[in-house]
Amino acid sequence: MSAIESAVESFNRDGYYVEKGLISPEGVDSLVSLINSSLSPALAPVEFEADVHYPGAPTSRTAPGGQTPRRLLHAYGRDSLFQQIGRHPKVMALLKELIGSDSICLSQNHHNCVMTKHPGFSSVTSWHQDIRYWRFDRRELVSTWLALGPENRQNGGLLVIPGSHTLDFEPGQFDASLFLRTDLEINEALLARAVPVELAAGDMLFFHSRTLHAAGQNESDIIKRSLVYTYRSEDNHPIPETRSAVYEDIPVA
Repeated sequence: MSAIESAVESFNRDGYYVEKGLISPEGVDSLVSLINSSLSPALAPVEFEADVHYPGAPTSRTAPGGQTPRRLLHAYGRDSLFQQIGRHPKVMALLKELIGSDSICLSQNHHNCVMTKHPGFSSVTSWHQDIRYWRFDRRELVSTWLALGPENRQNGGLLVIPGSHTLDFEPGQFDASLFLRTDLEINEALLARAVPVELAAGDMLFFHSRTLHAAGQNESDIIKRSLVYTYRSEDNHPIPETRSAVYEDIPVA
């Protein structure tokens, strides 16, 4: 079995796949430098931790830590370095196999951001599927998560539930914000299957839009930085007049 066939098999089984060392240390350093210059001062458009009202987030932008950035938005349009990652040849080759199409588009409406998690004022992201607020003809989208430093439980790295992308859920298994309810017995066995996704700088996680995932707070003393994009097949159209269709998607392959 070839490496790419193994990646597809792993992704189809688990709903995620990690490509180790996809970006060189030099490439990581260039991206970190670019991101740092955009964080101090924070260059708009920016989402702040206080905006999301997740557990652990500052209560408002005027509260202590209220100016802590959570996401640098519209990453693809910010710099050519981000564009190079967004259409990286190896990423495109993998996505074509994972999505099952030779024509791939990058969404400008979902993810398309630099995710940052700062010590002291980071929040908890509860269990959810990304597709919960997305509106496309089909629920078959793939996101990429490029680690620009170590990611683990200590600094709020991702947790995933393998195989959850294949499951059908009842509406009552989620709360009003479409996060998985942890107070239900039906969900307990599912949550017991959760595993951490530990990444090194330059590793890239590919994950299905239906894969349940969550993340804790950054309890380290270093900012965690990740570049995140979402892709679809060209023929998997966003539904008009929804959040998924606000900006035109970008053909990248």
